[in-house]
Amino acid sequence: MIKGFKNFLMRDDVITVAIGLVVALAFSKLVEAFTDSVINPLVAAAQPDSAFGLGVQLGEEGNETTFMDFGALISGIVYFIVFMVVVYFVIVVPYRSIQARRGITVFGEEEPEAPTKSCPECLSEDLPEAARKCKHCGSLQTTV
Repeated sequence: MIKGFKNFLMRDDVITVAIGLVVALAFSKLVEAFTDSVINPLVAAAQPDSAFGLGVQLGEEGNETTFMDFGALISGIVYFIVFMVVVYFVIVVPYRSIQARRGITVFGEEEPEAPTKSCPECLSEDLPEAARKCKHCGSLQTTV
């Protein structure tokens, strides 16, 4: 059981995911600092008369728990977009090029479908071009 778990952990895709997760967490902190230091003050400046930022007070004035903060939502959306752009260009694009050099297709890339032909006896249409016998009805195929 331990040997199987070790083999699972040492597969290439598990190692790749683990490294990607660590790098993504590091970028997450970087993007979070960017949104907290740059985006949040810009959004808060859009409504300067509010003590809590850009939003609407739903309850009594000055109660932070009843303040609907649109600025936090905008900041979260910017955070997500910046984070995903960074992950895509720093992790996904280089990973695809490395795997392409190794001859491996990765997510987002589909292999071209192999040419097929149809069987004249049972009319199935999923036979490989080089097939000499139908896998459905067993009839011999003529080669053209």
